[in-house]
Amino acid sequence: MKTNKYFPFVPVDIPDRTWPTKTIEKAPVWCSVDLRDGNQALIDPMNLEEKLEMFQTLVDIGIKEIEVGFPSASETEYEILRTLIEGNYIPDDVTIQVLVQCREHLIKRTFEAVEGAKNVIIHFYNSTSTLQRKVVFKKDMDGITDIAVSGARLVKKLSDELMQHSDIHIRYEYSPESFSGTEPDYAVEICQRVLDELGATPENPVILNLPSTVEGSTPNGYADQIEYFCRHLKDRDSAIISLHPHNDRGTAVAAAELGLLAGADRIEGTLFGNGERTGNVDLVTLALNMYTQNVDCKLDFSNINHVKEVYERTTKMQVGPRQPYAGELVFTAFSGSHQDAINKGKAYMAETYSDRWEVPYLPIDPADVGREYEPIIRINSQSGKGGAAYVMHEFGFKMPKAMHPEFGAVVQAACEKTGKELKGQEVFDLFIEEYRNVCGPYKLLRHKFSEEKEEHEALTKVHFTGTLQYNGDAPVEIEGTGSGPIEAFCQALNKIGLQEYRFVDYSEHAISRGSDSKAVSYIHIQNPEGKDVFGIGISHNINYASMKGLLCAINRCQKNCVRAPQPPIFEPAEGAK
Repeated sequence: MKTNKYFPFVPVDIPDRTWPTKTIEKAPVWCSVDLRDGNQALIDPMNLEEKLEMFQTLVDIGIKEIEVGFPSASETEYEILRTLIEGNYIPDDVTIQVLVQCREHLIKRTFEAVEGAKNVIIHFYNSTSTLQRKVVFKKDMDGITDIAVSGARLVKKLSDELMQHSDIHIRYEYSPESFSGTEPDYAVEICQRVLDELGATPENPVILNLPSTVEGSTPNGYADQIEYFCRHLKDRDSAIISLHPHNDRGTAVAAAELGLLAGADRIEGTLFGNGERTGNVDLVTLALNMYTQNVDCKLDFSNINHVKEVYERTTKMQVGPRQPYAGELVFTAFSGSHQDAINKGKAYMAETYSDRWEVPYLPIDPADVGREYEPIIRINSQSGKGGAAYVMHEFGFKMPKAMHPEFGAVVQAACEKTGKELKGQEVFDLFIEEYRNVCGPYKLLRHKFSEEKEEHEALTKVHFTGTLQYNGDAPVEIEGTGSGPIEAFCQALNKIGLQEYRFVDYSEHAISRGSDSKAVSYIHIQNPEGKDVFGIGISHNINYASMKGLLCAINRCQKNCVRAPQPPIFEPAEGAK
């Protein structure tokens, strides 16, 4: 690639900058430019119905200033504005903003378009950058300033006339377009001239919008420009400093945040960053970043999926799977260590009744934006044992920790075989196939427990009798005695040659509630080679669930182990053929 082809950004000389030590403590004034700046960047611009739906969505979110179009640019833009006004779509607490170049006939047409509205911002602009002056307008600074001042003079005159005979309330906004490419002192000078022409006061301030029309520096460079501007503007208290960051370098959100630290009061942007080239600043990301810092962002994204659906349908654009807060995968963990940490974080919050969000890897509670917990942990070949356990927890199965590696290996093998992600239901199906659908070779056909108190013994023993079948052979009677049902059943199995399987541990829990509740039992044994193997049993009767779990573990050994004990030779049950 060529070098020495581009002009690098020239930093602003501001050695005593203050913005690096500040934090964002309150939300800015939000202005959506989805219906203008965003709309003009679409392959297929929104039609009237789509614009109306987008407008209503912006209102529902809580945005109070909405740029609705460039009514003097085309008849379509003009008619959409008139529909909003005449159809009474604009709430009294929402101000519409209209954009216009500093050209006389366009300004006059704009004022015709806003008649009948209650609250309007007339946003006029002209480009001021060194490059635009040289290449596009071929004018010096004085010539560019004359354009801005003449535009301000006409806007003020027409506003005064319109407000004299109607109830309309008009505010002003001026943009030195391509501010970030304009000499800092000249940007201050031209904006001060506009403030003077409009008669700005602290009681009636003018919005000065400072765009990074083409993002040309790291975010700190833009912040320095904003702080320099705010320091040197003579009538700073008569201006609302607005930012309009673009995303050419992919840092619009950071530039906006640092610009707010540098003294800005207002942000213009779009939902999900739609806009020319790489887009505008993303209002969703910017607002929810503040929310994660306990700053009231003043916007409602509690149903972000709905906002996303309206956006995608009306703009025909797609929200990327990694888009902050709204993307399909942003609350998803594939990494095993991440999955384990998320699982432990949720458990910690439940155990401590914490009212603060303390879950690793998730900067925000997905429920706060209307997202579900189920997709948080998803399973592929990179996932660990904790992820599979988490998914099963969502289905009501709280596997003991010692069982996690075994089932995790089963899931990982399935992922590697298919080369794809496994959905939650697929993980559950694997679990059922691996543990519950194990039907042999041993089957318990009948069983009974009874209690017997041995003479001269204070403790009551449990006696087990039952009928066991191996691999479809003739069933046999078995019996054993122990201090509890599991021990009694184990003793019965030991008597017929299964003593090489060593019982290690047992746990159980309910998997449903009410009178029809079932219990699941997890049985941990070691096979003859000393390998840990697990089985599960599910039943309304916890004793039967435990026996099923033990046989499940033994049957899995018979199926999976290199060496298993030979089937026992015993006498058939009485009456069996």
